[in-house]
Amino acid sequence: MKAFVLGAGLGTRLRPLTERRPKPLVPLYGKPLITFGFDHLIANGITSFVVNTHHCPEAYDQLLPGDDYCGIPIEYRHEPVLLDTGGGIKNVESFVGGESFVAYNGDILADFPLRPAIDRHLKSGHLATLVLRSSGGPLHVQAHGGLVTDIRGRLANDVEQASRLLSQTGNRDGRPTSPALPPVAPSDPSYLFTGITILSPEIFLHIPLGQIISIIPIYLDLLRAGAKIGAHIADEGLWFDLGTRDAYLAAHALLQPGGYPLSHARDGWPAAMAADSRIASTASLQGACAIGAGATVGRHAILQDCVLWENAVVAPQSRLTRCVVRDGMVAAGTFDGTDF
Repeated sequence: MKAFVLGAGLGTRLRPLTERRPKPLVPLYGKPLITFGFDHLIANGITSFVVNTHHCPEAYDQLLPGDDYCGIPIEYRHEPVLLDTGGGIKNVESFVGGESFVAYNGDILADFPLRPAIDRHLKSGHLATLVLRSSGGPLHVQAHGGLVTDIRGRLANDVEQASRLLSQTGNRDGRPTSPALPPVAPSDPSYLFTGITILSPEIFLHIPLGQIISIIPIYLDLLRAGAKIGAHIADEGLWFDLGTRDAYLAAHALLQPGGYPLSHARDGWPAAMAADSRIASTASLQGACAIGAGATVGRHAILQDCVLWENAVVAPQSRLTRCVVRDGMVAAGTFDGTDF
């Protein structure tokens, strides 16, 4: 099976961290976020990827050079104008061909079993199967959205209720995709959308060509027409998104060496300090610190819960707490909660 990984995220809530790279390429202990999605998909039988790009597409060439990841081929589809989720899916139709495929948000981190959802979709005859969770997990900061299912795991056919819930999903940067509707009653059985969907190739028949369009109104039209839109509840393992700096730093705390063991982690990851980083013997690293490749920490500097990207520099005698120093940037002085 093939996968469409959404890599064109603008990451506005993470600025300035995403000024020079799309959010899916923000590093987590030196590893680009999108590659965790690749690992998750490979572990569940995916054999090729297509990734859409928009903001800073050259960053993919720099951070993921070549046309494969761990031997799995990658094809890129650049969107000069961002096509939104529905338009992005339509844009990869020629890559997918006539088979079911996975659409996977490139800015999430998950390690739950995905194969059961794929198998369920293939047996169901549904146009789409949305993978849901009944809670956000330890790092849930902002839901991708709540979706109602019945006891058989199918998306609710109550169009008004589904519309209300889907309107709260938001786009990749957390902004509502449609005007807010009245809140759902607390008694409604709601779930969180993980950002992962298994789609049948027939979905392309319902997406207009060459339009900027969200997939949400397409789902709503299909529901009104009585189409089968399914749901699979995946509450095992870990799932969260890294949409805010608080979540980004919390992810480093949870996944630090000796912390939560990702089921599909690659050998040697995570490492608190890259092999070629330069840390002065008198410097002090406290809490969950991640020091990237080629980064430098000067004499008598003190870092607590900080993340340094590639070739970042912390000047001697600096005091940094909960700071992120991007690639090639220099931090000098005393700072708390600052991004460089």
